[in-house]
Amino acid sequence: MTESAGEGAAVPETAKQAPSTRARDWDWVDRTIWTERMLAALENGVQGGKWFSLIDKVYRPATLAAAWEQVRANRGAAGLDGQSVERFAAQAERYLGELAEDLRTERYRAAPVRRVEIAKADGKTRPLGIPTVKDRIVQAAVKRVIEPIFEREFLPTSYGFRPGRGCKDALREVDRLLRAGFTHVVDADLKSYFDSIPRERLQARLEERLSDGRLLALLGQWLSQDVVQGLRRWTPTQGTPQGAIISPLLANLYLHPLDVVMAQRGYPLVRYADDFVILCASAAEAQAALAEVQAWVEANGLSLHPDKTHIGDCRVVGQGFEFLGYRFEAGRRWVRKKSLRALKDKVRALTARTRGDSLARIMAELNPVLRGWFHYFQHAWRTEFPALDGFVRRRLRAVLRKQSKHPGFGRCVADHRRWPNAYFAAAGLFTLTTAWQRASQSR
Repeated sequence: MTESAGEGAAVPETAKQAPSTRARDWDWVDRTIWTERMLAALENGVQGGKWFSLIDKVYRPATLAAAWEQVRANRGAAGLDGQSVERFAAQAERYLGELAEDLRTERYRAAPVRRVEIAKADGKTRPLGIPTVKDRIVQAAVKRVIEPIFEREFLPTSYGFRPGRGCKDALREVDRLLRAGFTHVVDADLKSYFDSIPRERLQARLEERLSDGRLLALLGQWLSQDVVQGLRRWTPTQGTPQGAIISPLLANLYLHPLDVVMAQRGYPLVRYADDFVILCASAAEAQAALAEVQAWVEANGLSLHPDKTHIGDCRVVGQGFEFLGYRFEAGRRWVRKKSLRALKDKVRALTARTRGDSLARIMAELNPVLRGWFHYFQHAWRTEFPALDGFVRRRLRAVLRKQSKHPGFGRCVADHRRWPNAYFAAAGLFTLTTAWQRASQSR
């Protein structure tokens, strides 16, 4: 920790994470690409720190076939050329052969990206780029080849879009730090991060580890792809397109130096892609950490969102922070309001009184939604679940009342008497409260 950051506050050893030593499990890598010899070179370091002659591994039939299976499993919409995953699958062998030949002879050219606007919970929209199926396959192939090179250097503080790591791992680390006494948070938000990454600097970081000109040219094509939205077509001057398979890896690569700086200073950072928090032992330490982040962000061509970046004591009501769907505040882990609203919107859509479907059919669609939501939010404070169960049952009572042609408002005593909670339990409705009780007993 820097002298200014601590101001007399000691950092518990439990919060410190070694930036350079950790056990690595390479079971996730594509062994048709990464042989034992290559993995040994990866662990020990290659001469000059750069990797040469990788493009031939990209256009190998086995690599492209594995990449195609990944794209097919993820499905997704058609790109600008209108070719769907289903249409590609009908002649996949021919298309993959043509793609391999185009890559080998350097005839491959990335097509423009189709942009759509995805609605957000706050009523705003988020731009999403949809590459063609062929471009998604090539990106997936390149990612299979280069990801281990950068994964070797990434720190344990980064959890997003990485093999064997995910949201729950990040949340567990936040819980651990809070229990260790790190109750002052720097809740940081990078403004329009994916659209703001300086391309020249990102390209330079790629070139620190890659020396294959043809592979770098491929990556450069995706960073400079035209974007088409309606009748508009333009070439972005910065950023990496959201929706591209390669983008999360590139985004992690650009923020990796921030992880290093925070680790060197002794600040416990937990990062999931561009969303990160720094847990500190005091307000003074949090202020110093924010200053370090601000300096790094400005020096690297990015900016913090002024309205979404703050420091708080998460023991105090109103000073907590939101991270990965949860709100940490007053010693509890709550479900953030946006996440609650999103679930209720899904329930409303499935329980519209005008559907005309049977209760059994409605619940057959509703239960998987509730189970999936609970699987992620089961560690929220227990008072969250009864209120949601009540909301779900009120919606179902309204459906039943509509079907039975009984007027009223869903909260009336008659509805509860006619369709008590036990009625829905007997019908097989998934109940969040019951699921929480069972989960608590098994912990």
